[in-house]
This record gives sequence, C-alpha cells and structure tokens, in this order.
Amino acid sequence: MSSHKADLNESVIIHPPGFYIIGFLNFPNISVYIIFLGGVYVVSVVFNISLMCIIAFDQRLHSPKFLAVANLAVIDVILNTSTIPGMIKTFLLKDNFVPFNLCLAQMFFHYFALSMESCALAILAYDRLIAICFPLRQCVFNTLPIMFGIVCVFWGYHLGLLAYSTIIMTRLSFCNSVRVFSYFCDYAPVFRLACNDYTLQWKMASLSILILIGPLTFILLSYLSILVTVFRMKSVGSRMKALTTCIEHLILVAVFYIPIMSIYFLGLFIKSIDPDQRVLSLSLASCLPPCINPIVYSLKTKEIRNRALALVGKNPNP
Repeated sequence: MSSHKADLNESVIIHPPGFYIIGFLNFPNISVYIIFLGGVYVVSVVFNISLMCIIAFDQRLHSPKFLAVANLAVIDVILNTSTIPGMIKTFLLKDNFVPFNLCLAQMFFHYFALSMESCALAILAYDRLIAICFPLRQCVFNTLPIMFGIVCVFWGYHLGLLAYSTIIMTRLSFCNSVRVFSYFCDYAPVFRLACNDYTLQWKMASLSILILIGPLTFILLSYLSILVTVFRMKSVGSRMKALTTCIEHLILVAVFYIPIMSIYFLGLFIKSIDPDQRVLSLSLASCLPPCINPIVYSLKTKEIRNRALALVGKNPNP
C-alpha cells in the first residue's frame, strides 16, 4: 500500500460526483457492437418476459422445474438491464459519466444478478437430480413450496451479501482518478481507484470466485450422480429419455460457465492479455447467456414450446 494511502485521515471520506466509464470507448467498430448489444437486450427482455408469462398463466406449468426456470428468467432480465442500457446511453449520448449513487446501484444489481445466475443453474440441477435419481421421493424433496423456499433463501442471502458489499464501498475515499476501465461501474476497477485502504473490499471481491465455483461444483456432482443412475437403468429408452430432459440445462451451464471461467483463467495464467479484449470478452460473457437461456428453454422444452405455439395459434392441441 502506498504511503499516501497510509497517511490519509480515515475519518475523512471523499466521494466524487461520479465516475467515467472508459473501458470500451476505444474499441474498433464500436457502433456495430452497440447495435449488436441492442439486439441482444431486446431479445433477452422479450423472450424472458414471454417465458415468465407463459409459466405464470399456464396452470400445467406450475411445478418446481418451471418455477426454477421462471426464477432464471427474472435474473436474466436484471442482469442485462444492469449494464446494456448504460452502454447504449454512453454511445448514443457520448456521455460516459455515471453519478456516484447510480454507480453503486449498477454495481449492486449486476453482481447480484450474476451471482444469482450461477445459483439459479444449481437450483435447476437440483430439480434434475431429484427427478432422475430419486423419482419416488419428489413429493418429499422437490415440491412447489420447497422449491419456492430454496429460491427465496438464495435471493435473501445474495441480496444481503451484495448489499453489504456495496455499502462498504461508501467507506472509500476517491481523491485521484475517477476513470473506471470497464464497461460498467465494476466493483474491483472502482475500489482500486480509492486512496485509502480497500482490503475489506478486496476480500469481498475474492468471494466472487467462490460464488461461481460453489454452484458449479454442485452442478458437476449432481450430473455425476445422474450419470451413475442413468447407466444403471436397464432400458436404453429410459436412459435416453432421462438424458434428454437434461440437455437444455447442460447447454445453459456451458453457455454461462465456459466463457467466464475461460476469461478468468486466461487472465490468471496469461498476464499479458490485452485489457480491451478482456473487457470485450467479459461483456459478451455476461450479456449473451440471458439472451440464449430463454431461447434454449423455448426450443428444447416441450411444454413451453407447445404453449408458445398455442398462443400464436399454431398448435392444434394447446
């Protein structure tokens, strides 16, 4: 820690009017990328809200699995809304300034949704685990009230965790640069601008990897158990039917985890990775899954696909 940080009077907290987001201003063909993000945002909002409405208004879809799917759809809308409109505003209005309180709000909603995304995928893995490995115990371990309780526990925990993580940012003083090298008010790039001790904020940021690794570990262990159960089935048809019900979830897990984990590990082992490329890759890794998720569930889940076709009058058996 530099000496000027150590010498700063900790009782004096200096908050700037706001921050300047500079992470993607120098990208080549930025206008093409912004148009692409606009399309991604429209698709993600329209498809996710449509998915929520289909599940809400169809009594046949009021089951633990589709409650978990609706939970993921809500999180997807929050995740993309936390960043994409701000990026579009910056490009269209040529205004990359974000007021201090709005910066903290953006930080809170983005990381809340990102952490909940991994938990939502773990909840869906739990649903598949009970359905395939303990089919006779579903009425005990995976009822609608139980699934609702699981979802509420995760929401409560992450709301509290991210509220604390965001509130402690107000303890920092910013007396030098207010230029944030990211595509939004990113947690670590902001606290690194502080001119007093940010050890506590660094520790909270370090927990983010556990928030990703924990649910991923549960997902991998769940599918290991599912594979053991499936290969014990005598009928090939039963095996295929069981595995088919997992396809859409496995696609979602791959779409979310592979890009994010790849970027983190590349940054860890390849120190010379271009900062602009890292910002671009991270923005794509966080913005694309909320767009892809509802499309995958709409196409790969028979119940949702049939209901969607019925709404547009193309299904003779709604």
